[in-house]
Amino acid sequence: MSKSSEAFDRLLGIMDDLREKCPWDKKQTMQSLRNLTLEEVYELADAILDENLDDIKEELGDVMLHLVFYAKIASEQNAFDISDAIHAVCEKLIVRHPHIYGDVMVKDEAEVKKNWEQLKLQEGKKSVLSGVPKSLPALIKGYRMQEKTAQVGFEWDTTDQVLEKVKEEFLELEEARESGDQAHMEEEYGDLLFALINYGRFLNVDPETALEKTNRKFKRRFEYIEANAPKSLETMTLDEMDDLWNQSKLTEKK
Repeated sequence: MSKSSEAFDRLLGIMDDLREKCPWDKKQTMQSLRNLTLEEVYELADAILDENLDDIKEELGDVMLHLVFYAKIASEQNAFDISDAIHAVCEKLIVRHPHIYGDVMVKDEAEVKKNWEQLKLQEGKKSVLSGVPKSLPALIKGYRMQEKTAQVGFEWDTTDQVLEKVKEEFLELEEARESGDQAHMEEEYGDLLFALINYGRFLNVDPETALEKTNRKFKRRFEYIEANAPKSLETMTLDEMDDLWNQSKLTEKK
């Protein structure tokens, strides 16, 4: 038995013990685990952004535990077990990689992704967008929808065209602001964000990652203001706080 197989079997055995003997684990359902799973995935995402390999290892284990947990519950319901789930994804990977397991020729990554979407439609998917989860965060969902529709040719030709679309949407938002119509402003603001997501995609910038890095930068710099403020923030002027903000930027550069 390989090292990986031994470790996986150990996890399955522990899951069996917990499900049989632990009051908390015995009580869990797929529905009760859902939010906890989301939390674990976000913790893994944080570890990846931090580039902390020790944390990534730990969070991968936590996510894997949840996957095994769902399969254990399903097996108790005589629906499927973990081996069924693994074999299913293996079969899917083989079918969707005909350039590896068949005689299809591809020249680059773009052709692989295009073939992937076409194969999904052949499997019975009604839309290229059907695989985008409804509960994805809106920023990621917008990116994934654009990425998928691009595979069937629904795509701008150049980055400049996308930039022009961004400018157009910004002007439309300004027109909506001047009208005072709140619903119209919300709609145009959404259109602008969607165009900016597409612009980032053309620049090979992942919008979710870029925004999260900016969030972290903002947090770091604002906490510098809090730590170095000579008096309470409520009594400081914006200019005084801005001076500390600029100091934090200089500190980061050093």
